[in-house]
Amino acid sequence: MPRIAGVDIPRNKKIEIALSYVHGLGKTSIGKMLEALKIDPNLKADNLDEASAANIRDYLDENQIAVEGDLRRKVGMDIKRLIELQTYRGIRHRKGLPTRGQRTRSNSRTRKGPRKTVAGKASVKSLK
Repeated sequence: MPRIAGVDIPRNKKIEIALSYVHGLGKTSIGKMLEALKIDPNLKADNLDEASAANIRDYLDENQIAVEGDLRRKVGMDIKRLIELQTYRGIRHRKGLPTRGQRTRSNSRTRKGPRKTVAGKASVKSLK
């Protein structure tokens, strides 16, 4: 099982798909990388030799592509900066609400969590 950027990529998948398990690598960047390294995208990750895996690691280092821990750290620091500056987006992050303009009246349960029932609050239908 090849290990790239601290992630064990799955054996039984094509290398093009297996590399997407690394945080920060998407379809486009993987395609460019495999083309530059002349690696067949249909090759199974299991058949990837150690030299090719080393080439992929070197490519990520040479082109300074932020992946895994470095990328997560950068994103976290960006969010902390927004919160510290008390920007609109930072306030939304602190409150745990959507930051990109989505409506919150009827949706955003993923971001807000389970409903919090309020005692004594009558539903709209029961008031009619």
